[in-house]
Amino acid sequence: MRKLVCFLGVVSALCPQLAAAEMLPHRAEYVLRLGPAANAPRIGSAIQDLTQDCGGWHLKRDINTEIAITPSWKMSVSSKLDSEELRSGNGLRFRTVQVQNGNERETRGKVQRAAKELRAEIVSPNGPKQFVLPPPTFMPVGAIGHMIERLGAGAASFPALAFDAEVIGDAFLVDVTEIDPGVLRGSRPGDRTVTVPGKSWPVFMSFTRGREQQQKPLFTLKTQVFESGVLDRLTVETGLVVVTADLTKLEMRKPAVCPRS
Repeated sequence: MRKLVCFLGVVSALCPQLAAAEMLPHRAEYVLRLGPAANAPRIGSAIQDLTQDCGGWHLKRDINTEIAITPSWKMSVSSKLDSEELRSGNGLRFRTVQVQNGNERETRGKVQRAAKELRAEIVSPNGPKQFVLPPPTFMPVGAIGHMIERLGAGAASFPALAFDAEVIGDAFLVDVTEIDPGVLRGSRPGDRTVTVPGKSWPVFMSFTRGREQQQKPLFTLKTQVFESGVLDRLTVETGLVVVTADLTKLEMRKPAVCPRS
């Protein structure tokens, strides 16, 4: 289930400094269900809260799930992310707390771009580690902005590199493909329809580890991506389970007004 928490980390693999589009600050709430069926059981919720100032982005994400494996055995998983990302795309600091059936795991880390090198330093229950990321790797928020720019420019398929703080603590390689809208899962009966302003694209994404070659995807994702950076109608397939997420509430916020550098 930890693979679910990265469904918002989709990116393009061009140089981060070229990104022009930006996510809009917002607060989005999702309902999570097990499986794509119209009557799939609800297993939890997710909240993403993104704020912005002239220095960068503050992202909070809170995911809670509970799955009944058998009538007497339930698995509960929660994941909380708190991150600060420089608007320049050159720095990220984050803290994650993940709890599975009462067992807590805390991870702290930072990613810094300096002297043409992108270095990550992470401290987790497994101990500290340092490593160098591929130079084109995006930070999470700036990455989605660049993906929106590529889709808006008519790119129907492109590769992607993004740092992920919640699942693997490393770079994901993502293959992004625009798909026919009919491929996306439809809305469920009785669900409240949330109107999201702006243009959108239906996309399919395949996630593999960014620093490894010739490997099978860890999971795939189908979703509707809006030009504001909001996602809806997500379907995550891990090979073992299918988890879906539908937008139930959205609050759009005004972006920060900052002087031009």
